[in-house]
Parts: sequence; structure tokens; C-alpha cells
Amino acid sequence: MQTETVALTHEKETLLITLWAKAGESRLPDSLLKDRFAAEAAARIDYDFARLKVDRNMMIGLAMRASTLDGWVRDFLKRHANAIVLHLGCGLDSRVFRIDPPAGIDWYDVDYPDVIALRQKLYPARDGYHLIGSSVTEPGWIAELPRDRPTMIVAEGLLLYLPEGEVPLLLERLVRHSPAGEIVFDAYSAFGLRLIALQPSIKATGAVLHWALDDPAELERQVPGLTLATELTAYDPDGYDPAQIARMSWQARLAIQFFSLIPPLARLGLLLRYRF
Repeated sequence: MQTETVALTHEKETLLITLWAKAGESRLPDSLLKDRFAAEAAARIDYDFARLKVDRNMMIGLAMRASTLDGWVRDFLKRHANAIVLHLGCGLDSRVFRIDPPAGIDWYDVDYPDVIALRQKLYPARDGYHLIGSSVTEPGWIAELPRDRPTMIVAEGLLLYLPEGEVPLLLERLVRHSPAGEIVFDAYSAFGLRLIALQPSIKATGAVLHWALDDPAELERQVPGLTLATELTAYDPDGYDPAQIARMSWQARLAIQFFSLIPPLARLGLLLRYRF
């Protein structure tokens, strides 16, 4: 098996955290994601993943987050047979293969050129699948997207790394470009961002976190046309199967229960779905 050497640093290197977590969760006998593509890709990368200190709890937590976002994408595609999917800061995520969109859907993965080049070595081509090598904050690449089709926009584990002022600008450009659609992503309060920065996996990469969102209604004010449709707190029982949390260690389950009882702690992390 041919291996690929990576030389990613800082924010780019964090994509290896999510890849390793999803690959590891997919190897568990009770896997939620069952993401063989992530497992195969991780196995081909020459990198010391142990330095990222991704444990079983993180694997399960990131798999739960990904599964919820996947579900929102599938729901959108059921309602819009001619949609496009725009995966911002796709990293090495294999979402397009997990969801396996039907014919008629065009899927665009966007990330830095060196990340896209690595994707091309690890993942196969498929009909209707397009790769765009660019920083998401550069406005020029958006012109490559169709303007006349409903659009599902996914940004998982991305926006917190962008400069604070760039997030509403990016979202506004996308809303102006597309006739209608949805935007789904994870967001963190200012306090939540400080806690994430202390995680060993993040510290190992040297990544710097910037964008926080304490009030989801703030984005409605900053980006004309956005309307908040769904807001889930971390491990919200309305959005997550309790059986998945039961797979975690007792220490993690106790912490989740404690955090859920205190609103500011329960809202450290959010999964959000906006319509436009």
C-alpha cells in the first residue's frame, strides 16, 4: 500500500484530528459512522497520529457531530433533487462518500490547494464531484459555483479558525450567490473557544482559534437573509441518541450530565442550521 507523507502545520494540521477520530470510531465494533473511507485514508498517511492524543471519547464525540451534520445534508437532498452541496474546509473528510449523493447532485469540496492535492491521492474521483483548491476566505472561487440551484453549505470544524470578521463576510458572499439553501456548522461560545484551545490535540498542532458565537441570532443580524432553523447544544438529547453517549467513559458521561444542568456550560458548543 502506497503511503503519503504530510507536512501540515497549525490550522491545516487539525484536519488530521478529525480524520483520525472518524477513522478510529469507524473501527469500533459499535461504530456510528462506519466510515471505511476515513479508515483507509488514515492508514495510508505517514504521520505520527499518537501525538494528537485523540482518545475514544473524542472519537465518539466527533462521530456524533459528523453524523448530525450528515443527517441534515441527507434531509436537504431529499427535498432538493437538483441541489449542490458545498463542503467548506473539507480537509480529508469523506462526507461525500458517506452520504453517496444520487445522480443530479453536484458536490464541491473546498480547501487549500495542498489539502486538495492530498485528497486527490487518497480518495477516488466520482461523477458530480468537484474539487476547488483555495482558501475559503478568498472570494474568487465562489464564481465557479452554479448560481441557479438550491445549495447546502457544510462547514464542520472550520469557522472557529477563521478571523472573526471573515466569517460573516464569507457567509454573506455565499448567501448572495445562491438563490436559496441552508448552512450547517458547529460554533462555540467565547468560553468554549478558550476550553477547546486547551485540548491536547489542538495544542499539539499550534492552531490558533479566533471566531466565537455566543448568540446564534447575531449572525441573523450580520448576514441579511439568514434565518436560524435549528440550534442544538452539545450532546442535546433532542439531536443525539443517548445510546451514543453511553459508549463514552463514565467520566465523560458524568461531565456531560453536569454541563447539561448549567445553561452557559451546555451552550459551550452548538450545532446550527440556518436557512436563506
